[in-house]
Amino acid sequence: MLIGNRIPYEYFITSGIGESDITIHAGSFDQALKDAGIHNVNIITYSSIMPKKARRVEKRELKFGSVAETIMAVANGEMGQRVTAGLIIGWVYDDKGNKIGGLVAEYHGNDEEERAREILRKSMEEMFKSRFPSGYQLKDVEIYTRSFIPKKKYGTAIVAIVFVSYEYPEL
Repeated sequence: MLIGNRIPYEYFITSGIGESDITIHAGSFDQALKDAGIHNVNIITYSSIMPKKARRVEKRELKFGSVAETIMAVANGEMGQRVTAGLIIGWVYDDKGNKIGGLVAEYHGNDEEERAREILRKSMEEMFKSRFPSGYQLKDVEIYTRSFIPKKKYGTAIVAIVFVSYEYPEL
């Protein structure tokens, strides 16, 4: 039996914020992962494509030391500076109405959440138009953001799609 590339199937969405007076990576980023409930796993980051069969499930606890594959937006900043992360997910349908898959755009910056949402919508529209001919539609769009102003030296905001199961197609 020959098996093709595995395809992410189930996922959950989570977010977190973190602060530290020491550093970003082992400090505020780690605290944001903890707030999101994904701090005890090894994270691999994907680009921004969702398989057509992917389905959202309730957030679940991940085994300590396991691998978590994600699409993640990460924003880092300093004390007093707004930190905002966000994701937008949109599902693409062909000219016959068949779902073909999804696109994800990430935002990481210092804007207020409403401005971040506006940028995410524009990013999604650009991604969609650059890939698909007229007649295709973008539907079921969802936006997730997380924003705060750190009171400690460093701050991190994250929003993540975390894949938890996969399909293995036979070739």
